[in-house]
Amino acid sequence: MYRDIRGERHSAGTFASKKAADKAWQAAEARVAEGRLGNAARSRQTFQRYVEMEWLPNHMMEATTREGYTYSIYAHIMGWFGPMRMIEILPSDVRVWVKDQQDCGLSPATIRLNKSILSGIFTTALNDQVTALHPCKGVKTPTVPKKPLRIVSPEEFDQLYYALPTEETRLLAETAIETGMRWGELIELRVKDLELINCLVTVSRTVVEITPKCQPEGKRFLIKEYPKDREFRRFKVTPQIAAKLKQHIKDNKLKRDDLLFVYRPEEPAPQPETQPTEHLGLTEPNTAGRRYQHGTLSAYAAGKCRCQHCKNAYAVYRAERRAAGKDDPRQARQWDSDGHIPRRWFRDQIWRPALASSGLEFKVKMHDLRHAHASWLLAGGADLQVVKERLGHGSISTTEKYLHTLPDADETALDALARTRSRARR
Repeated sequence: MYRDIRGERHSAGTFASKKAADKAWQAAEARVAEGRLGNAARSRQTFQRYVEMEWLPNHMMEATTREGYTYSIYAHIMGWFGPMRMIEILPSDVRVWVKDQQDCGLSPATIRLNKSILSGIFTTALNDQVTALHPCKGVKTPTVPKKPLRIVSPEEFDQLYYALPTEETRLLAETAIETGMRWGELIELRVKDLELINCLVTVSRTVVEITPKCQPEGKRFLIKEYPKDREFRRFKVTPQIAAKLKQHIKDNKLKRDDLLFVYRPEEPAPQPETQPTEHLGLTEPNTAGRRYQHGTLSAYAAGKCRCQHCKNAYAVYRAERRAAGKDDPRQARQWDSDGHIPRRWFRDQIWRPALASSGLEFKVKMHDLRHAHASWLLAGGADLQVVKERLGHGSISTTEKYLHTLPDADETALDALARTRSRARR
């Protein structure tokens, strides 16, 4: 037996003779005195026990980071390393794991993220002297290519803007592209954050949406009293968007602490109307050669017709049965919200339908409006440092990636090339 730095007794192992046992405990206490050995049994614990009992409970991280890390650990890491002892995990094991992820079809970005989480776990274990080796050091992952940013042009934004269904959603999108605010900052924006006389906006909070089990109070929305960059920021907006926000506050009678943009659940879809079926004609023959009158249940079920008239007839039939209590109606999804707009609801019910009806040829995400804000400012000649502070970037290199990203950014270069080539003709 030997004593650690706290005076607690631990076993140095089992030996065949008292002489060998004495040497073992004496060597263990010498290493403890040098700060090179805590509890030897900790190195023999499994990876799963270390992560679940020591790393995850005691590692300080944001709630959203904890949620993402927990998912990645149990989806991609724990199944491979969980039963292994900490002291037994070597770089060769990590290399085989990386290759297995690649063979399973995971993207290079996902593999890089998983390896960074695993590396973070072993960095803590190495500092705590649970292991004497960092098995992730020197292990490479597949290359993640850097793709060029596809920035929304002003003309494309106008197409999307007018396809949004309500005035409030259009104002939300316009505020996003005029301020460059992140989604969590935008939906947490309150009346007290605006100085509309001076056209000023203050970003001092953000809200994150997480699963209730990862939230200390068991709620879905967690308000953080600081934005992502941990620094308040204050910037001006154009008079026209300030006027629209002022009118929005007035029309909705919003008070100082009220949210500017509120989750408004969709109303039940109106029941389709059926029309007389005599003039609709007959369906195409089915596999049995039979034809049915359009706008009837037989045409939908037996004739396999999916025209709007037949679908309406079937929808009315199902609605009548549910109203009579003959079927168990599927309840509309109730979004757990304290007034904040759920990201997934906005994406599925508002953004994607508008994107489909706008006719744009590429997929635009709500976060892309933040990219567009930065790109438009730089294309218009704004100072790089001003744009960095306006968007709350931690590094100016993050802001620099928005330089020359608009579709027409290369036109000046092409004009210069044309002028130089034309010298020979002159």
